[in-house]
Amino acid sequence: MGDTRQYDYDFIVVGSGFGGSVSALRLTDKGYRVAVMEMGRRWTPENLPETSWSLHRWFWRPKLALRGFFNMRFFRHVTILHGCAVGGGSITYATTMLRPPDKVWDMGNWAGLSDWKREMPQHYDTASRMLGVVENRILGPSDRLLKTAAEQIGQGDTFYRTHVAVFQGPEGTPGGVTVPDPFFNGEGPERTTCKGCGGCMMGCRHGAKNTLDLNYLYLAEKRGCQVFAETQVVDIKPLDGREDGSAGYEVTTVNSIAHLRKNRRRFTCRGVVVSASSLGSMELLFQLRRPGSLPNLSDQIGRHVRTNSESLIGLRIPGYKDDLSKGVAIGSGVYIDEHTHIEAVRYPAGSNSMSLLSTLLTNGHPGPGRIFQWLWNLAKSTVTHPIRTFKVMSPRKWASECIILLCMQAIEAHLDMKWKRPWFWPFRKMLVSHGEKVPTFIPAANDFAEKFARQTGGVAMSMLPEILFNVPGTAHCLGGCVIADSPACGVVDYRNRAFGYKNMYVVDGSVVSANLGVNPSLTITALAERAMGFIPPASDNIWNDSAYEQDTVDALHL
Repeated sequence: MGDTRQYDYDFIVVGSGFGGSVSALRLTDKGYRVAVMEMGRRWTPENLPETSWSLHRWFWRPKLALRGFFNMRFFRHVTILHGCAVGGGSITYATTMLRPPDKVWDMGNWAGLSDWKREMPQHYDTASRMLGVVENRILGPSDRLLKTAAEQIGQGDTFYRTHVAVFQGPEGTPGGVTVPDPFFNGEGPERTTCKGCGGCMMGCRHGAKNTLDLNYLYLAEKRGCQVFAETQVVDIKPLDGREDGSAGYEVTTVNSIAHLRKNRRRFTCRGVVVSASSLGSMELLFQLRRPGSLPNLSDQIGRHVRTNSESLIGLRIPGYKDDLSKGVAIGSGVYIDEHTHIEAVRYPAGSNSMSLLSTLLTNGHPGPGRIFQWLWNLAKSTVTHPIRTFKVMSPRKWASECIILLCMQAIEAHLDMKWKRPWFWPFRKMLVSHGEKVPTFIPAANDFAEKFARQTGGVAMSMLPEILFNVPGTAHCLGGCVIADSPACGVVDYRNRAFGYKNMYVVDGSVVSANLGVNPSLTITALAERAMGFIPPASDNIWNDSAYEQDTVDALHL
């Protein structure tokens, strides 16, 4: 093309989660010079927190000097749990790798844009191989109790062992065995078989969890990709006055944990991959829709945000004979009806801080009536069973006595995010949820939890924000920059190309256009593999890749 400009990199990838790490490796393998800008810290087994009470090493709120890898964002419509680290949410996720039902490809904005049912299986296979996905071989006490509970309601045949990204030895053998790289013909790091300590969501201290810094990102760095940790992207501008980005981009970064010396830096590149997670990508792209940055981005940013229609409930069994924290973070699940499935979740022993958000399960309609019902339940329980109520509400031994029940549904429901100044903080714009409320709780799941509690002698539990504020919780925020046929309906096309710009892509959970009904990490990884497959090798790239509405006509014929 006759372009003599010297660029710092061919591609800059924003974020190192399941979309960013895949992009980094595949682009590096195609001969591109790649840099990854990651806002979070780099973690090792030596500096991970031992329990969730180490808030400064667990929670990510750098302005409060909390520099961990886990965060909770509170919105009017939903509480979102997510990760922030080199390796993205893989450091704190529960390793569960499930494929969604085929019907999700016929739902939402991406329906009909490609032959998804034919294309996706090969990408799921690649993602599963790279992430070392196996059927879980370590069933803990919680898993066995879940199976019994499913049998009691006539759904025992739906019980399944989860597929997990964990290096496990043969079933029944002790963990803790260290071996040379078992996944990448010796090119990866040595690994240690899982001990079933339940610590996946606190960061694996034993080398068993297949986090992205041990596979995709590890290989990308080994092959020349540069990763900039604690580096936040704050601006992206087209170069040389080419408003469509055809001349490349200038990417501005700052130190994400510094209060004063932000170390503002600028990098140039030919292409950009935004992979900052659903929340992060929405937040960044909203900020960039301004004159001088990327004003031609679709005005559909923030639309069609999905929560997987989740509900977090559980039960606590004070004094139970077995340690319910043992196993992998999510080792099993059951289907209680055709739309709803429930997984048994655990934190490791000693990680009891989440107990502060749990309380007695309470049904009823959202609002003051449900709050009064909760207060009545709490008062009644305290009067009739004071010691037991104290034990149920006490943080002590919470992780060892509690089964968290993660309920998900593959049904169509969504909300929107807007970029505005909230009434309580008019000094700057921020993400604010908007639209119809997502259902706060799932009655069928609550009914199951109550039956489960009666069978085990335990007490069913709800999330406190759900009762007090009518706000559900989710660890699986999706959408906000969805795949669609035009900028009037979404932010990227069927090849993850951002409408309005050349050589700009969005590759993470924000592009997902339907409720998956299962843990989304495997789908995000598979979608990233697919997106990177469209980008040609470096030697063949003419740097003219852009999304046009007419391209969707050809999508089914690729």
